[in-house]
Amino acid sequence: MLNATVTTAAPSSPAVDDAALAKAAAAGDVHAYERIYRRHAPKLNALLWRLCGGNASRAEDVLQETFIQAWRKLPQFRFESALGTWLHRLAVNTALMELRASAAFESLDVGEDGMDQLAEMTAPARCHATGMDLERALLTLPPRARAVLVLHDIEGWKHQEIATELQMAVGSSKAQLHRARGLLRVRLGDVR
Repeated sequence: MLNATVTTAAPSSPAVDDAALAKAAAAGDVHAYERIYRRHAPKLNALLWRLCGGNASRAEDVLQETFIQAWRKLPQFRFESALGTWLHRLAVNTALMELRASAAFESLDVGEDGMDQLAEMTAPARCHATGMDLERALLTLPPRARAVLVLHDIEGWKHQEIATELQMAVGSSKAQLHRARGLLRVRLGDVR
């Protein structure tokens, strides 16, 4: 009887591939870094697009800055988390730094007076989700409220983390989230 063992290479998981690619890229392998970029850029771009208010060129600029920083910081990457997680956090931090530095971040925030004006806007008679989806409604939010909503409701951050990153009080983070949700309900026609 023939006793043969056939071994096949098990498909490697993205995490294993990421670790190997990260080590190679940290050692200067540009092709490995390019594979990291191609693997993670689409997901990060979607996140950054939301944080940048749907401004595609701004999101792309932040994405490029994120990967420039990643290239510089990759040799210090300690593999305590997945590479994707590390890149995600780096992208969010880069976007938030850019938003904080932007004069528009502060000046476009309508404040309490603007909040009253927005609340007085007439709501559509019915939900017109076909005309305005959640993504587009999200883009209409004031930058600070949008950033808090994206980080809390989409990315799963805690209010303390958001407050630290946006340099605000925890109560302000909670208030901005409440504000953002209310504005989304108005914009989507779900006023109760």
